[in-house]
Amino acid sequence: MVSLSDTAPVASRRPRRPAFRRFTISNVLIAILLLVCVIWLVVPFGMAVLWSLLDPSVRWEYPDVLPPALSFARWIEVWNTTSLPMALRNSYILAPTVAVTTLILASPTAYAFARYDFPGKGAAQVLTLLPLVIPGFVLAIFFSALIFSLGIYSRFLSILLAHSVLFLPYAIRLMTVAFSNVRLDLVDAARDLGASPWARFRVAYWPALAPGILASLIIVFIQSIEEFAVAFVVGAPNFTTIPSILYSYLGYNFVRPNAAVVSLVLVIPNVLLMLGLERLLKSANPAQTGVKG
Repeated sequence: MVSLSDTAPVASRRPRRPAFRRFTISNVLIAILLLVCVIWLVVPFGMAVLWSLLDPSVRWEYPDVLPPALSFARWIEVWNTTSLPMALRNSYILAPTVAVTTLILASPTAYAFARYDFPGKGAAQVLTLLPLVIPGFVLAIFFSALIFSLGIYSRFLSILLAHSVLFLPYAIRLMTVAFSNVRLDLVDAARDLGASPWARFRVAYWPALAPGILASLIIVFIQSIEEFAVAFVVGAPNFTTIPSILYSYLGYNFVRPNAAVVSLVLVIPNVLLMLGLERLLKSANPAQTGVKG
């Protein structure tokens, strides 16, 4: 007589592999990526926080793993003894203005790149990337000479014009992709149904353009706040930005705790903006929104 156990599939009789053998190459790569992120991002950020909170009355030296005492004295010192308040005001007035100006200047070019085929289009797209490959101080010297030759002596306006040209490639690239996502069949359908120009824009254009507009504004905003060469060459000494103060602590008078304070003032808002941008872009779905419209 043949038992049921003898007729069972051969595969079911195979011994299970140990748990440690179930790791795939993807798990290993993810673990390595997380380790690199911790070493590259978390550790430097944590060290900057600790150095910014180091009490001025003590020293943090080997073999101490953590600072002997913490306080906000460094933050108060930097706020009261430097031009950080004025630099914050200058930076956070300049950067949004640069972002809006760059978006306005980039939109016509991006629309042409996305919607039209013309001779030399590829060369024109490459030429728009030139500001990204030229060294920052070379551009700063060129802009300073050009702006003064034009008779523009306003530091704010000079940096605004220079930053708008410098960061045009980011806005043009992002807005080109955004204009490419606009569905022309929706535009034609809205026109055939007698929709007004504003209604056509709201239904057909805005759902596809919103992520690109938001990304352009935030990326150009962050680039403008972090830019040093043009702001220093064109704006010094009357127009001070946050990177100007940071680089002053990284020069001859190197003060690590004060530099940590200014770096956190510069980095934390940008990190929050990037996290917000990532969340908004994930929640946006131009295809679904366009179909509903």
